[in-house]
Amino acid sequence: MSRKQQLLRRHRRNKRVGLLLALVVLVVLGVTVAWWLPLVLAVLGWIAHEAWFADHLFYSPREDYQYSFPPFTQQPKVHLNAGRLRLDEGVILDEGATLILALRIKSTWLGRFIDPLVELSGGERDLQTFERGVDGLRYLNLSEQGPALSRGELRLRGRHCRLLGEPTLWSFTPPPVQQRVMVIAPHADDAELAAYGLYSQADEAWIVTLTAGEIEAGHYQKMGLDSVEAARLKGRLRAWDSIAVPRWAGVPEAHCVQLGYFCLQLAAMQAAPSQPQGSREAGLSDTRLFRQLNPFALPGDADGAPTWNNLLADLRELLLKARPEVIVLPHPTLDPHPDHLCAHHAVLQALEGLAWQPTTLLGYANHLHDNDRWPMGNAGDGVALPPVFDPDRLMQPLSLPLPLAVQRDKAMALGMMHDLQPPAPLKRRLRRLIQYVLTRRVRSVYGENDFFRKTVRRHELLWLLTPVKHR
Repeated sequence: MSRKQQLLRRHRRNKRVGLLLALVVLVVLGVTVAWWLPLVLAVLGWIAHEAWFADHLFYSPREDYQYSFPPFTQQPKVHLNAGRLRLDEGVILDEGATLILALRIKSTWLGRFIDPLVELSGGERDLQTFERGVDGLRYLNLSEQGPALSRGELRLRGRHCRLLGEPTLWSFTPPPVQQRVMVIAPHADDAELAAYGLYSQADEAWIVTLTAGEIEAGHYQKMGLDSVEAARLKGRLRAWDSIAVPRWAGVPEAHCVQLGYFCLQLAAMQAAPSQPQGSREAGLSDTRLFRQLNPFALPGDADGAPTWNNLLADLRELLLKARPEVIVLPHPTLDPHPDHLCAHHAVLQALEGLAWQPTTLLGYANHLHDNDRWPMGNAGDGVALPPVFDPDRLMQPLSLPLPLAVQRDKAMALGMMHDLQPPAPLKRRLRRLIQYVLTRRVRSVYGENDFFRKTVRRHELLWLLTPVKHR
């Protein structure tokens, strides 16, 4: 069982216990006070839950984030006085560096009910949001603020929170990434969510999608299709998306590949590399239905068997053909989705002994273990570092700025993805309305799905993984 599954199980168990206790209290009040009182309290309790307690936050907001950065990372000296962040005299920042500022953030009483945030001004105006009730060490992303910081004009102001203690700044020199880039997407839309800005500005880009993403096709069953027909239609649509949508960013069709393996079956394939693992819902044991749009044949096309060995052969063929200098793939510890974890392992295994090796590996996290709302805040805001509580793990962030025009293009690319188009369930829409009224949360202007809020931002945050030596 993954860590996220364990956290979800514990959360649901605690929620059931809380509901049982609340039910007992309501029954007692109904018997001893007034019959109508439990009904009123139940409605008010549900509204309060949806407004302030519905986030999946599996840690205390009072915990410190615990990051460890690589040894010898530059630490320019800074001081925060009266809201102005200043460098020590004579300190010069590297151009284009990723700048991360650690400081303590403590919410005010109102910050327990409205999301606390830090406003950056004096340079590129930005807002970075944190957990309600935050009281601990957090990491701001100042990567666009270098010029203002160098001029001594950068200001930090807490809204519904206070900034405490002496801050610490880290400066990370970015590796060259505007080269030949290959983005590994476990599902259609993962490449766009994580790295649209990166691959749209690369010298050359390849998008390789591993699965058809055919499961959970209830939206298509409403059209009168049975479960198998709906899964096949959804898989065909997402296969199309994976080939067609990158064209919006200028990626040629010849560089977009859909491998057609089946959603949530990669772990079973990895466990038994030569044993085929058919689709859970589409009634298929042949990947070729979802590979028909590929621009060239791959080893897995010979028999269409959904096996780990075929996946590795496909990846090796693509790596040798594309010869990417930069590979972007799911982060092995931040992103807990089982298909994302297997995608990471598959790429590393495919690279073993290969004649071509990339110079840079970059990891991304489209999902988190313990905070389903991260990145917090609104579309267009900056991306602060996510929660990490393992100081033994070295992390090196890479923040890529996305101009407003690129943000809008990214939003349009996401809007073309069929899996992000269906309307949210009624319960989720009611929750958003309640949160809008009571907590000032607003949905993205770009789309209803929460990924429009999460990923159309001022930055794309990636992580430099263990460097791969060039041949």
